[in-house]
Amino acid sequence: MSDSLSAAYPELGKQLPKLQLADLPTPVEVKEIRTPAGVRQVAIKRDDISSSLYGGNKIRKLDYILRRALDRKAKRVATFGAAGSNHALATAVHAKETGLECTCFLAHQKQSPKVPLALNMHRRLGTEIVRFGGSIPTLPLFRKFLQHRNTWVVPLGGSSWLGAVGFVNAGLELAEQVTSGEAPSPDRIYIATGTMGSTVGLLLGLAAAELETEVHAVCVVEERFGNPEMFDRLLRKTAMMLNRLDPSFDACIADRTKLVWRGEFLAGGYAAHDERTRAGVAVAKRDLGLGLETTYTGKAIAAILHDLQLPDYDGETFLFWNTHNSRALPVDAKKPATRDNIPEDFLRYYEQAPT
Repeated sequence: MSDSLSAAYPELGKQLPKLQLADLPTPVEVKEIRTPAGVRQVAIKRDDISSSLYGGNKIRKLDYILRRALDRKAKRVATFGAAGSNHALATAVHAKETGLECTCFLAHQKQSPKVPLALNMHRRLGTEIVRFGGSIPTLPLFRKFLQHRNTWVVPLGGSSWLGAVGFVNAGLELAEQVTSGEAPSPDRIYIATGTMGSTVGLLLGLAAAELETEVHAVCVVEERFGNPEMFDRLLRKTAMMLNRLDPSFDACIADRTKLVWRGEFLAGGYAAHDERTRAGVAVAKRDLGLGLETTYTGKAIAAILHDLQLPDYDGETFLFWNTHNSRALPVDAKKPATRDNIPEDFLRYYEQAPT
């Protein structure tokens, strides 16, 4: 099991123990992609298979966050997301794997085929689902479901400095694969960016490995949830905390990162999509053999397709970081006969699902 952070910074490995939820390193594949400008090669970092249970980028964060919860003797974790949140589902799946109960505060979102699947998986896992957001008063809700329950709160998207450490490890992991010849050295990496923790950690890991790679953060959330100013704060806080734990980790490393913020593929908001997003998903399936979606990864692929046609980028190496889960869920999208732990007003998401 790979632990690139511990190999590069043994003191951080001691100070920041983790679980072994993720199957690391995830492979890098090189595929050809057809564009109007011709055939180009794109490398793919396969975090979609980061776990045999439920893959995607969140598993790297949960390795550290759930270990911290267990070390603090928590019996339950609680987290937040939209109704079809990959993060909330990943937390529920891997909390159960580690023996923790799970509460998910879920808000409404735009209709999407993945929402009924996610809800049915929560139903199977026995996740405590709490309707969150809108006009519902927050403080009484938190008191009811968080107080006196020995609960460890996992932040939205797992995006705290501790969660970002999982992707510092990922950046160092990729650098090892480049050095060994398992992966080409990328000029630019494209990654769907929501709550920003994965991209923050990746930038720091690449800088620590002295890879001068641009990271294109393809924004998938509205500005109030993710923007360059918020990003910079989390970036610098993560670097500061790592330096505090291990002075050999450069305190000024944030100044050496190469971020390109891409907001032009948002398509109107979280879980919204447009023709470029849908085309990205279709091309990824046709040329790369990847089953992506329109909320996150379709937008990152749309950015790649756009940039592959720019003459300035001819001859450069592109890498797509696949943050989606590609593991099949043991449920279908059908409306359940009894709603059990699914909030009544979430039944609307089954209206367009198969019956």
